[in-house]
Amino acid sequence: MIDISDKEFHRLAKYIHNNYGIYLKEEKRALVVGRLRSLLIQNQFTNFSDYCEYVISDRTGAAAEALINRITTNHTYFMREEEHFYYLRDRVLPFLESTIKDRDLRIWSAGCSTGEEPYTMAMVIGDFFGNRKMFWDTKILATDISSQVLKQAAQGIYSNDKISSLPPKWRMDYFRGYDDQNSILKDSIKNEIIFRKFNLMERVFPFKRKFHVIFCRNVMIYFDARTKRDLVNKFYDSMENGGYLFIGHSESLIRGETPFKYIRPALYRKE
Repeated sequence: MIDISDKEFHRLAKYIHNNYGIYLKEEKRALVVGRLRSLLIQNQFTNFSDYCEYVISDRTGAAAEALINRITTNHTYFMREEEHFYYLRDRVLPFLESTIKDRDLRIWSAGCSTGEEPYTMAMVIGDFFGNRKMFWDTKILATDISSQVLKQAAQGIYSNDKISSLPPKWRMDYFRGYDDQNSILKDSIKNEIIFRKFNLMERVFPFKRKFHVIFCRNVMIYFDARTKRDLVNKFYDSMENGGYLFIGHSESLIRGETPFKYIRPALYRKE
């Protein structure tokens, strides 16, 4: 049985925090060991010291990618925190339709996991614009640090149980049968999402144009206060004036530390 010492855990936690922003508290030790033990065995490591050395010294990035694929939590589902999508439909999109002159709607799903969030947004947008959508660029950028979940998201295949709570019209208009137990999103929705691997800890975001809407929900709960504050400031700099930031309902911003204006729980705006 491979276990992890205090020194090994702190070294691994420091590496993950410095490179990915994720803050692993002491009570996460058993979870870390549980998720990584099979990876150590697979690579024939008998202790975490040698494994840490391997990850840190590997210049190909493959070891770090395997690590982050195991360590990240990717719990999500369609219409999660559904009031956000109603607010997007009823308040945000009408405002943006009336104010965006070049009809280039720029939305970012940061920490998109297996894709349910950006696909939900795409379906909301499709319903809102209807026949007017052909005159708009409504593609959504969806990013995550895990290549594993991005691959799954790009396939657009979900169990019938996962989509059973969606409106019947959505299931009819946007999905088709894949096999007896699964459905796949139609290309009309799949083509609306641009999936990219991206680390939110990048010092400078490389985007050429600013976003009108950013969803970053249930991501910052894994960050410490400083990492969270720095990320929010980068979101602010990457957003158009009047743009909206959606975060998770278990998260909040300290008003004196953010330039965003509070609108309602888990919703902020750049003014």
